Parts: sequence; C-alpha cells; structure tokens
Amino acid sequence: MAQAYMTETGSGGHGPDRRGSRFRRLFDGWRGDRGIWRRGLVLAAIAILLALVMLTHAQIPNRIGNLGSLTETFLPWAGLLIPVLLVLALVRKSVTALIAVLLPAVVWLNVFGGLLTDKTGSGGDLTVATHNVNADNPDPSGTARDVAASGADVLALEELTASAVPVYERALAPTYKYHSVQGTVGLWSKYPLSGIRPVDIKLGWTRAMRATVTAPAGQVAVYVAHLPSVRVKMEAGFTARQRDKSADALGEAIADEPLKQVVLLGDLNGTMNDRALNAVTAQMRSTQGAAGSGFGFSWPASFPMARIDQIMVKGIEPVTSWTLPETGSDHLPVAARVTMDATAS
Repeated sequence: MAQAYMTETGSGGHGPDRRGSRFRRLFDGWRGDRGIWRRGLVLAAIAILLALVMLTHAQIPNRIGNLGSLTETFLPWAGLLIPVLLVLALVRKSVTALIAVLLPAVVWLNVFGGLLTDKTGSGGDLTVATHNVNADNPDPSGTARDVAASGADVLALEELTASAVPVYERALAPTYKYHSVQGTVGLWSKYPLSGIRPVDIKLGWTRAMRATVTAPAGQVAVYVAHLPSVRVKMEAGFTARQRDKSADALGEAIADEPLKQVVLLGDLNGTMNDRALNAVTAQMRSTQGAAGSGFGFSWPASFPMARIDQIMVKGIEPVTSWTLPETGSDHLPVAARVTMDATAS
C-alpha cells in the first residue's frame, strides 16, 4: 500500500516540476549561444518603432490622409503587436529583441494602463446616457425601451429620422416627461428643460443642440451632438475634414456656455486620443476615462473597436461610467452617473 501511494503521488510529470521543465526547455540552447544578441535585429527595430509611434503619436502629421488622427483612433490596439513580437523574439532566441519588446510594453502601459483599472464609484445625483440609434434601426421602439431601462435621468439620441421620431416619442413618454428634438438629435429628460436651441456646427443642417436641465441638484447645460462621419479611403486616407471643422465649432459653443456645469452627450465620431477633437476634449473630462472600467469601446456594436460615443463633463464630478447592452443599432449606448455642484448654479 505504501509503495502504491508513493507511485501515485510521486513526480509523475503533472506537477510544478513538469511545468518548470517545460519553461526551461523554452530556453534550451540559449546558454553559450553568442547569436542571441545578433539575431532578431529586425524584430528589435519593429519594437522600437512601435514604441515611438505610441510615444510620439501627437507628432504624426495629419497633412497626408489625416494619418495622425487615424493612428490615434485605433492607438490602443497597437498593444496587440506586443505579445506577437514577444513570441517571435522567443522563437528567434533573441535577447536583443526581448529587451526591445519591453519598450513598447512600458509605453503602452504608461499611456493606457490607467484605463485597465476599475475607477467606478458609488453615489452621484444625475444619470445620463447617449445612444446613436442608427437611422436604419429595425426596432426603434425596442431600442427606446432598452435605453430607458438604463435608469438614465437624461437621455440623448442621435441619428433620428423624421419617420422614427414619433416612435421614440411614444416609447419614451412614460419615462420622460420633457423632451426636445432638434434636427436629427434629441434630448429626453425627467426634469424640466429650458433654453433649448440648435447649435451650429457648420453643416448647414441641425445635428447638435443645447438645453438647460433643471435637476434637483441644480442646473446643468446639456449639449447633444452628432459630428460628421469619417471614412477610411485608399485614395484619400482618413477623410475627416468636415468632422474636424464641426468639432471646432462645438468646442467654441461649449467654451461660450454661461453655465458652469456642462455635460456633452453624443456620437463625436472620434476618440479622446484624436487631436482633431482638441477644441472639445481640452476643456472637458471623459466620464469613461475618469470613472469607468476598461476602454468602454462603443463601435461597431458587433465587435467594438473604438469609443466614439462620448460623455464628457465640465464643472461636474464623474462617479461611474459604463457601456449598455447592444440594441438594434450599430453603436452601443453609453451611460454615466455624476455628482453635481449645488453651489454652481
């Protein structure tokens, strides 16, 4: 019996020693191999280039196809190249490449590591949400019910069509007593609205609006915006000139806002990293960046790759921010809870 017990629990090849031996075998042949420093120079160069792109993305020019903005839109995904380079460095048995891979890893963590931590809090006195509902949404009524179920006190919708507006109005009426639709954007609120007006973002038609929401904790200026779409074309690159022009106009309107507490809700067709949105992002905080968990990607809904649907605040403290479940749109709704300053109104 003793012999049988020892046989079953001995080093049969399934314990830590076996795993350790596998790890050691990965580096078999490295010792005494002088080539480990000479091999993998191309991999090392790629790793250094990747680190430089992430570190100096703001200096990548936009003159040719808005290359800088395109890079900044998908910059977080550059991190996917790091494990690939790591594996290739191990396969090549290159110490030079392994050391070089540390550079983009450190830069990526420095730029985006803060988004990986959970910064969500509790409390707050106002919940806001925004959703690009998609003009071709096959189920506007269901989408309206889904976003209303989020518990938002203030809800912004973008890409509203004339035929769909009555559907949204009927579906949201039981939850929101006050609302206004300006062009293709709308605002629904549980609290009174005043000072409602369209905002000119240099398009020739209305895709932005402003209203004062009188909440229990005070007044807040709420802007709803749907900036022009961008396209990636082989012959023209990242075509975003009209989006950039509209972002500047929106930034000017927010800068001129007399109320101290401001919330921006909408589809900006750009990320917080995109320098083309500086007119807006330089004066406001992203609720996702300040009080979210993870990147909060919102588009495309089937496989989110970028957060282009934004909630930004000024003079208000973000408490928590999150992405809502998929609806009939090609965007995901996003929501946030904030704490207002009752003395600011």
